[in-house]
Amino acid sequence: MGTFSDRLQHRLVPAILAAIGVSLIAAGLLSYSSPVAATPSASDLPALGDGSPSPAGLLTFPPLVASSPAASSGTGKTPVATRVVVPALDIDLPVIRQPGGVNAFPPCNVAMYLQQLHQPGDPGPTYIYAHARTGMFLPILDASKVNNGRRMIGMIVQVYTADSQVYLYEVVEVRRHVTTLDGALAEKRETLWLQTSEGPVGTIEKTQLIALPLSHGPIDYKDAHPKPHPIFCH
Repeated sequence: MGTFSDRLQHRLVPAILAAIGVSLIAAGLLSYSSPVAATPSASDLPALGDGSPSPAGLLTFPPLVASSPAASSGTGKTPVATRVVVPALDIDLPVIRQPGGVNAFPPCNVAMYLQQLHQPGDPGPTYIYAHARTGMFLPILDASKVNNGRRMIGMIVQVYTADSQVYLYEVVEVRRHVTTLDGALAEKRETLWLQTSEGPVGTIEKTQLIALPLSHGPIDYKDAHPKPHPIFCH
């Protein structure tokens, strides 16, 4: 029997765990009801930014603001996300904390996590966002335009963390033309949210993928710690 990393590489584990995950989800075993430690206000969350369109694809902006008070926040105790992979879309990006604070313009060549929310393994939403451009989250935007992104339902997302763990999620919903973070902020279960932009400068609407957890396990340190090379591209 190969290592966990080997099985991931050959996509056997995602296929097996997808079937297991569907059963667990149906049985309600992947939902949580633990109380949340704190409640950030809408003013604590990033505002929309601005920037220039890129010939390599569309630029996204800092995550959407909440139109109502937030319902959850991270505890800061769980190891943070370091890498996000969507094999079926050829997405593989280092994940970093937003440089310059949550209201700064997001860099290119990396994905970022919304630090006010949760990390993989926490009861609550993990929110990861990246620009809609080549080599980043552009495949999510492109796929969302065909049949409202239906083909992405069931895709496996891998999120690696700083403690050399990999968390597997299954995409269960695609949301288009979203203008607030309210959906993610209201979520109490462990969930993964991926966000990218839908248009050039001034476009408020975003596309979101929502995924539910399947399982997690140890992974080689080097796989969980890709070297990020952010480029400030606005």
